[in-house]
Amino acid sequence: MKLSLALAALALAIVAIPGSAREVYNFNPGWRLAVADPADAAQVRFDDSGWQAVTLPRAWNEDDAFAKDITEHRTGIAWYRKHFTLPASARGRKVFIEFEGARQAAEVYVNGKRLGLHENGITAFGFDLGDALVAGDNVVAVRTDNRWDYREAATDQRYQWSDKNFNANYGGLPKNVRLHVTDKLYQTLPLYSTLGTTGVYVHAGEFDITGQRATISAESQVRNERATAATFTYEVLLRDADGKQVARFAAPAQRVAAGATIVAKASAKVGKLKFWSWGYGYLYDVETTLKVDGKAVDRVVTRTGFRKTEFSHGMVRLNDRVLQMKGYAQRTSNEWPALGMSVPAWLSDYSNGLALASNANLIRWMHITPWKQDVESLDRLGLMQAMPAGDSEADVSGRRWEQRLEVMRDAIIYNRNNPSIIFYESGNRGVSQAHMAQMKDLRDRFDPYGGRASGSREMLSAPLQAVAEYGGEMLYINKSARIPMWAMEYSRDEGARKFWDDLTPPFHRDGDGPQHKGQDASTYNRNQDSHAIEDVKRWYDYWRERPGTGTRVSSGGVNIIFSDSNTHHRGAENYRRSGEVDAMRIPKDGFYAHQVMWDGWVDVERQRSHILGHWNYAPGTVKTVTVVSSAERVELYLNGKPLGECRQSERFLFSLDQVAWQPGELKAVGYDAAGRKVSEAVLETAGAPVALRLTSTVSPKGLQADGADVALVQVEVVDVQGRRNPLALDSVKFDVQGPAEWRGGIAQGPDNFVLARELPVEGGVNRVLLRGTTQAGTITLRASAAGLAPAALTLESRPVAVHGGLAAQLPSDGLPLNLERGPTPATPSFTVSRVAVPVKSAQAASNAADAGKSYDDDETTAWASRPGEGAPSITYELAEAATLKEIVLKLSGWRERSYPISVAVDGVEVYNGMTPKSLGYVTLPLKPRRGSSVKVTLNGAADEGNAIKLTEVANQAITDTGANRTPKGVLSIVEIEFYRAP
Repeated sequence: MKLSLALAALALAIVAIPGSAREVYNFNPGWRLAVADPADAAQVRFDDSGWQAVTLPRAWNEDDAFAKDITEHRTGIAWYRKHFTLPASARGRKVFIEFEGARQAAEVYVNGKRLGLHENGITAFGFDLGDALVAGDNVVAVRTDNRWDYREAATDQRYQWSDKNFNANYGGLPKNVRLHVTDKLYQTLPLYSTLGTTGVYVHAGEFDITGQRATISAESQVRNERATAATFTYEVLLRDADGKQVARFAAPAQRVAAGATIVAKASAKVGKLKFWSWGYGYLYDVETTLKVDGKAVDRVVTRTGFRKTEFSHGMVRLNDRVLQMKGYAQRTSNEWPALGMSVPAWLSDYSNGLALASNANLIRWMHITPWKQDVESLDRLGLMQAMPAGDSEADVSGRRWEQRLEVMRDAIIYNRNNPSIIFYESGNRGVSQAHMAQMKDLRDRFDPYGGRASGSREMLSAPLQAVAEYGGEMLYINKSARIPMWAMEYSRDEGARKFWDDLTPPFHRDGDGPQHKGQDASTYNRNQDSHAIEDVKRWYDYWRERPGTGTRVSSGGVNIIFSDSNTHHRGAENYRRSGEVDAMRIPKDGFYAHQVMWDGWVDVERQRSHILGHWNYAPGTVKTVTVVSSAERVELYLNGKPLGECRQSERFLFSLDQVAWQPGELKAVGYDAAGRKVSEAVLETAGAPVALRLTSTVSPKGLQADGADVALVQVEVVDVQGRRNPLALDSVKFDVQGPAEWRGGIAQGPDNFVLARELPVEGGVNRVLLRGTTQAGTITLRASAAGLAPAALTLESRPVAVHGGLAAQLPSDGLPLNLERGPTPATPSFTVSRVAVPVKSAQAASNAADAGKSYDDDETTAWASRPGEGAPSITYELAEAATLKEIVLKLSGWRERSYPISVAVDGVEVYNGMTPKSLGYVTLPLKPRRGSSVKVTLNGAADEGNAIKLTEVANQAITDTGANRTPKGVLSIVEIEFYRAP
């Protein structure tokens, strides 16, 4: 009865929507799919009754996700067909279809008429259905081709980003589809490659952050396909997150000739604005309306947010506050087992929201532009993103470069109203100065007011920095006093969530695993604890060079990756396990380590602590306890008794050796410099496993019976008090009854247990997915395991009204905005810890002409002494006399080598020792000495013992620090900086 009423209501809504000037329909329901290439599949009378009924988004090879290595993802031809009926209100109007994307190529037909071909496998596209439509039943058919070696039809050129390492191949129509019905005088869609149109552009300027004011501007490309000229007014209405009108403004009436296209613009100063910020996804609905004779003929609602950005002095500012980049380089597929990328919008929010919960502020999508659903998800969450075009690992030329330019153009036009996009990435590796200029020109042409930096990985030289607006290497620390430099990928180690440490079942010794390409791969087969410790060590290098530490600073970096990914891998499994959460988004210890280190815009603003691992061990176990903490000191307590103060090996990393396990409560207490308690973390011994427990997470709207929505169900092994047992590895059997499709989960084992009805928990927990069908009803999931009390869970799927193949509710409708962190604070985000003293000149006995290259803010240049020179040195004259506190050096071979260095100020030695190894820069503490002349001398040969092992065995060129080109007895300085106390 409820379903019938809902269908009737939708039927009335589609026939006539009062006051509506445009209808936008969810076109995902009611498709049929066949993995085949029948000759007549585009024709109306073709019999598709035997094809699989699906709701989009749906990759036809979704079963391969995590079950197969990326290189084995199935490819080939698949057809999608759908019958639909247009509402009576569409008669005589324009009708457009919008695909958020297809993989790789999609050839679209309506009622047997070919509309066109889209081939790049990334961007959105669409078509004017025009004369192809008929009264009553219509048929859309799409032939997709996701072959790895697909070639562009017109040029026979392959696409660089169709890559078996990076771009998981979820074929067909794995993204959403919409239908638009408009007047013949209308605002165009932002689908440039197929429609040649740019749509609506909303932007803000003349910001007054403290006064909560800005000038809001809207411009719409308007096309007149009426038979005669039209005079219209352009009106803009701004509504806040509660739907309240906050501004209305308009442009004077203007005339557009029949068949012509113009751009309508209007702007106004608006007060009492709430600015979009990190962890504060405040969005407005901007309604742009075309009115003829006072009547609305077309209305577009653009959801966007307003924020001010600045990229200068080596730093990024958001709403006038400096923030250091902290986040993840995430595969754009952002996939889940047995679903691939095609998840409901709320699950995108859930996954991306976990990254935010770890205190990330930036997602750098890798290699290709993300789909609109993930872009909009980060808008709602308040999580910044870097948007690439499409590439693999190198700059390219000819048609391949043109393809990349076209993707960037289309992606900018399609996504320029999304406030979370802060960076446009021109290449996964560096591009030439000319290519960078072309990418920047695209930004200036299509998004001149969006407040986004155009740049690329690397871009380190002064000539490149003159064009690019940000840069940074993949594995190392870069600093700049000019454009922001942040690491595009770091901490590439892998480790399965199943392995706690060497002392915990299943007793995986840290590093055990096969070689990768004939080389040691121990860093790809870590336990959880060593993986988390590596995360802390690597971040420390970036934190140490953060804003506030001098004129040249690091703007941070992004860890690779956030969730385990079905892309290229180097560990024992057939997928990548670098994630801080696993493929089902269950956190590993690295998740909590980041949460501790990253809780602030630059400096830590909220103190936290986290004890790595668990507290369930065998009697007699003695171990090192490691605590990640932002406190100054950490003490451990066991069952209320003090164990002692932890040793701080690096900032954020504390440990206490030889702790004898006893059951009970292990507590870490953090103290500030004044001895005040600022944080606390607790681990508790769980009792013997006695039962299973099931809990579910579903959409805020409830589980929708639309054939695409899912429920995420967690299974835990618990003790009598309901505490999860971290040692449990029990195999759990699942049974599902009711209108749901089993999609299962993942675990270590045959085919990774993908789609298996029985799979083990790991560390006492696992998760599975259920997908609702198009039938509403009661779903019951039961779980059982030998020796444990079973568990059951009941879900109710809710009916979704569909009429004529059209649904009124779009996938993201009704999802909440995340406002948890609140507006941008007005206070400074860092305390200045040291002040740079400029260099006036430098002299050296050898290669004197190059001496200035050691302090030119260009990491592609260096000064080096001549080989064979005894005790090589270089002397710097400072711009002013100062009592120096520290010097900072970037030396050739910084990762592999320690150099015996002495430093003298005005002839008095203030440092003598071996430089530490680092990912870029080393800081040497000096004995206080006022002076203006500083001499740096190399006292012997460099030591290469205990080099930092970076996990990039597949491509050693990426890890080159110059050590192989610099003899051990040569002093080679890339950059040097001098600091005094503030």
